[in-house]
Amino acid sequence: MTARPSPADQMRLPLQSDLPDGAEGFVVSDCNRAAVEALGDWPNLIGGAMAICGPAGCGKSRLAQIWAERVGAVALHGAEAALIDPLELEGRPLLLDRARDVDDETLFHLINLAQAPGGALLLVARSAPSSWDVALPDLRSRLDAVISIPMEAPDDAVLTAMLEARFAERGIRPQKDVIPYLLRRIDRSAAAAADVVERLDAMHRPVTRALAREVVEGAEESGELFE
Repeated sequence: MTARPSPADQMRLPLQSDLPDGAEGFVVSDCNRAAVEALGDWPNLIGGAMAICGPAGCGKSRLAQIWAERVGAVALHGAEAALIDPLELEGRPLLLDRARDVDDETLFHLINLAQAPGGALLLVARSAPSSWDVALPDLRSRLDAVISIPMEAPDDAVLTAMLEARFAERGIRPQKDVIPYLLRRIDRSAAAAADVVERLDAMHRPVTRALAREVVEGAEESGELFE
C-alpha cells in the first residue's frame, strides 16, 4: 500500500503508475478533487458525455489532457472541431477543450457520437453546459443531461505547486518566504504563477522576499496585474 503523503507534499493523482508521465506533477487538493475522482475511472462501459468547468487558470485543461493521454482520446480544441469529419471519430473517446466556442451543430453531433459503443466526450469550459445559450432544441436537452463537475481556482496547495514548478523550470531556488508571500499577492491561476516567476527571473538577482515585493508592488503601481 502506498504511504499517505504529508500535507506539505500534497496528495498526487491516484494510481500514478497507470497514468501518463504528465500526471506526476498534478497536485490534487480540495479545489480539484471532485474532478480528479470523477475522471479516475471514466469512461466506463456506459460512456456518454461529461464536463469539467471552472475559472481560467484552474488547471482544467491540464487535467483533461492527462485524462486524454490515459484513455487515448482524440483531443479537439474549440472551433477546430468543426473541421473534423464526425464519422472519423465514431467509437472513440473525445476531449473537447474550449467547448463553448463550438457551433451548435458540431456540438450536437459530438454528443451523439459519445453515445456509440466505445465513445465518450469530455467537455472543458468555464461554465457548465446547462448554462449555455444554444438555439437547437435537441442540443438544449442533451446539454442539460451532461454531468458537470466544477473545479475552483487553485488553493494554496495547488498554487504553491505551480510556483515551485515554474521556479524549477528556470533553475531558481527562491528563499523559503517567497512563495508564502506570493500566495497572498498574485491571482490564483497558472498564468499568474508563470508571469510572476518570469519577471523575477528577469531581474537576474537572488529571489528573496524583498525582490518579490519589489516586483509585485512595481506591477501594482504600473497598473499591471498577475492574472
